[in-house]
Amino acid sequence: SRAPAISVSAESCIPAGLRLGPVPGTFKLGKYLSDRKEPGPKKKVFPYAVPPVFQVRMVRGELVDEAGSSALEWIGLIRAARNSQEQTLEAVADLPGGQIFYRALRDVQPGEELTVWYSNPLAQWFDIPVTATPTHDEKGEERYICWYCWRTFKYPNSLKAHVHFHCALSHGRPFVHHDH
Repeated sequence: SRAPAISVSAESCIPAGLRLGPVPGTFKLGKYLSDRKEPGPKKKVFPYAVPPVFQVRMVRGELVDEAGSSALEWIGLIRAARNSQEQTLEAVADLPGGQIFYRALRDVQPGEELTVWYSNPLAQWFDIPVTATPTHDEKGEERYICWYCWRTFKYPNSLKAHVHFHCALSHGRPFVHHDH
C-alpha cells in the first residue's frame, strides 16, 4: 500500500546539523516519490495549521509534535525531496548498514516543510543513483530520462527513485548515464 503524503513543517527554527531519529522500520525513502506534490490526508495538529500540515517544534533540544510525541513517532511521514532545492534534511548512517538518521542540512525556518533525500554515501550503499543529468524537451524544459525504459521525469530524485524501486528494465543494475 502507498504511504500517505503529509507535509511536515517546522514551527520553530531547526538548527543546521541537528540529527533526528533513528528512522524506524524498513528504510525505503523515495519509493512513492512523484514528480508532483500529491495531497495527502488532512491532519490538523494545531487549530491554526493549514492541512495537510504537520508541525514540529524544539523542546529541550528535541523535535516534538504538538502532542509532545518524539521524532520516532512521526519521522516516517517526512516527504522525500524531489530535488536538492527543496531538500532540508539528508538521510545518513553512522556505519554502512547501521541505523539511519535525518540530519538538517541548514537552518530550517519556521513554517518551512521538512523534506529528505539520501546523503551520497548512503545512496551509494543502497545503490541509489547519486547524480542525474538533465536533458531538455521540445519546450526547452529540463527533463530526466530513464536510460533503461525512456520514461521521463521532471525532477532528478523522481528518476533516481524510479530506477531503484520501479524500473523493470534496470533489473537491479546500477544506474547508467547516457554518456557511458
